[in-house]
Order: sequence, then structure tokens, then C-alpha cells
Amino acid sequence: MVDLADLLADLATESEQLDALVSALAPADWARPTPAPGWTVGHQIAHLAWTDHVALLAATDTAAFFASVTTAPDPARLVDDGAEEFLAPPAELLARWRAGRTALAEALAAAPPGEKLPWYGTRMSPASMATARIMETWAHGEDVADALGVTRPASARLRHVAYLGFRTLGHSFAAHGRPVPTVPVRIELAAPDGTTWSFGPTDAADRVTGPALDFCLLVTQRRHRADLTLTATGPVADEWLDVAQAFAGPPGAGRPPADSPTPDTTVDSGVPA
Repeated sequence: MVDLADLLADLATESEQLDALVSALAPADWARPTPAPGWTVGHQIAHLAWTDHVALLAATDTAAFFASVTTAPDPARLVDDGAEEFLAPPAELLARWRAGRTALAEALAAAPPGEKLPWYGTRMSPASMATARIMETWAHGEDVADALGVTRPASARLRHVAYLGFRTLGHSFAAHGRPVPTVPVRIELAAPDGTTWSFGPTDAADRVTGPALDFCLLVTQRRHRADLTLTATGPVADEWLDVAQAFAGPPGAGRPPADSPTPDTTVDSGVPA
């Protein structure tokens, strides 16, 4: 089991690296479109700030958290409305994001052992919440990097994203209205440092192998399966790669293949699993 303090340290590092990428941008660059339709670089950071805010409510004021859901004018637009609500000029938005993520980390660190925090359709331990925040920060950082034409190096922090992607196998099928498999799946991923990250029973017939980065891009729906070098062995593993998502809520539209003429229709639930 990963220590909560280590998770929070990795979350801080992931956030700081994205912060460094956007803090030096000219104001005009904050308005650059990202792969998510209608979302600029500013929207991506505003979304992270909003999600940190509602996660903080979940950790410190459950009544306010539930009220933020039940009083939403349009629950189907909760994520988009949240990003719009938190959108602000760059300096103000950066200050809001920094303060919010610091407050959330402090709240998660102070949560009583064994406590489960309310979330969208589930309850999460502080460690699971921190893992989900790492996943979202990295995924939205990819959107920002794509908008800026920047390639970010893969890091050991991707292990958290990969693990969350593995743990959400059942949810991925259920979210797409498909029966949840009872067959186990083994994943073996080439880590950035040359080692192998493995999850699942060693004797599982169904397997997924390939680069850890590719698996993380797939489960966060930042790349289409056709553009990744992942290998599925067995029918369950093969179907999983078509529906994988490491976030809660309805299935995202995902990305079309790179050579597809279809416009990008990526939709992010904003509700990490």
C-alpha cells in the first residue's frame, strides 16, 4: 500500500510541474484551444481548481459537498459549469489553483484513518482521492501540453495513474453498459525507468502489455487505442482496451485516431474514479 504522505508529495510535484508550464505563458496563450472541445488552457486549469474545491468540500464539509450537487442548475453540465465558474485572468486563476490544492492536501493529510469521503456515486479514502487527483492533474496537463505543442517526459508518478486504470476495469465496462467481467486481467507495463509494473494475477490468461505511458494515455482517454502500442491477449483484455476509463461518471467520447478526419470530441467527466 502506498503511504498517503508519499501520494500527496507526488501530487504536489505533478501540480508544480504543470504550474511551471503555464505560469510563464503570455495571457494570449491561456486562451489557446485544447483537445477538449470548447476548453482553453485556462479552462483546463480552472477545472483542476474547481475539482480541488469540491474535493476539499468532500473532506471538510459533506453537507456543502452534497449541496453543490443537488443545487446544480444542470447536473449534466456540472463539470463544464465548474470550469466556467472558476475561470479567471491568469494571475488570479493561478493563485486560486495554488491555494485550493494546498488546502486540499492539508485536509487529506488530516483526515482520520479509515475515513471514507463522499464523491460522485461512491466514497473514497483520502489515499484514493489523492491518487485520483494525480491522475486528473496529469491528464489535464497532457491536454495543456498538446495545446502548447510540448512533450512532457514520463515519470514514476505514472504508476499511480496506471494502478487507477487497472482498478477501474469493472467500472469501465459498467459505464458502457456492458457486463462486468469475472475473468481476471494481468497488466505488465514497461515503466519509464526500464522496470516493469505489473498488476493482476500472474496466471491470468487475459493480459495487457506495453509502455506504461501508453496505458495511462488510454485509460485517461487522451489517445485512441489505434495510436498506442498496447497488446491485448484474450477477449476480455481486448474489449477492455476499447472501453477503459480511469474516471467515474458516464463514458467519455474519447479521442479519434490520429489519422481520422473526425473532429476531436473528447469529453472529460471531471469526476475521477
